[in-house]
Amino acid sequence: QAAIAICKPGVKYNEIGGVIEDHVTARGFSTVTNFCGHGVGRIFHTTPAILHYRNSQASGTMDVGHIFTIEPMINEHANANTMLDDGWTVVTADGGRSAQFEHTLLITPDGVEALTGKLPSSPRYFWETDAPQP
Repeated sequence: QAAIAICKPGVKYNEIGGVIEDHVTARGFSTVTNFCGHGVGRIFHTTPAILHYRNSQASGTMDVGHIFTIEPMINEHANANTMLDDGWTVVTADGGRSAQFEHTLLITPDGVEALTGKLPSSPRYFWETDAPQP
């Protein structure tokens, strides 16, 4: 959410990674560096590449109408990972836990809109309620 909060016209895409890295490392976690978010256009996975760690990549500047994803993988320990033989499943190299969430975002004249946001009628996850945890 911290990275989404900085998104608006005029912000450089490479600023997203620094916000994510600062947020997760301050809490003792790491962010995977070999996967990234991406632009969404006529081709689904297109430029810019949205890196989820501090970087100086010249990836452009956000402008009204741009659509892209932020989808970091946050690891419990080190950021090293391994692709399983199925060619799809990725696991941490050290056996630590990892979580990955993705939002598709639209840059608007006033800032940003999460196109993947939940509606008030959407089902709630266990961590969004006061109910006892499973």
